Amino acid sequence: MLVSGSGSNLQAFIDACRDPAYPCTVAAVISNRPGVRGLERATAAGIASEVLDHTGFASREDFDAALLARVDAYRPDLVILAGFMRILTPAFVRHYAGRLLNIHPSLLPMYPGLHTHRRALAAGDTEHGATVHFVTADLDGGPPVVQARVAVLPGDDEATLAARVLEKEHLIYPLAARLFAEGRLRLRDGRAELDGAPLPAHGMAID
Repeated sequence: MLVSGSGSNLQAFIDACRDPAYPCTVAAVISNRPGVRGLERATAAGIASEVLDHTGFASREDFDAALLARVDAYRPDLVILAGFMRILTPAFVRHYAGRLLNIHPSLLPMYPGLHTHRRALAAGDTEHGATVHFVTADLDGGPPVVQARVAVLPGDDEATLAARVLEKEHLIYPLAARLFAEGRLRLRDGRAELDGAPLPAHGMAID
């Protein structure tokens, strides 16, 4: 699992893994920033963790090559981006094609990139949410797997809206990983498939 910050989605996975029936384990946590809360969460849970500081590399390509080598050392079946605040190079994405997931705090394809809650509020949206998607070379543009929606309430600000969206993230991200681990979720010919059938363009809808 790759993190850059507090690791709240990492904690959701740690909590899910306490259930013996959950088919995933977190093999390792790698952060591109030292001293973040995500590393503390990994240590507290007895998960291997390490820092690969991107500021020590001359280029994005050099960093991603080193990161790829570190990830491959753990031989993961699935690579989870959990608040990993780096735009990955095409070479990295190709290497993990079909086994690289991200979560984004919007109802993609709406609001790729940053400041999603602010943008949803500014637009006067009545709904907002989060999307788990396969990662492709297009920023936040990979095929959606699952989406969860929340109502935008009167009086919401960025903080209150973000908190409700985050609660949904903690539900849908472990769900997507479970489906992958059970062999039910796959990326095929640029489409996300569940049980051999293409998912809708926006992925599964979870309340």
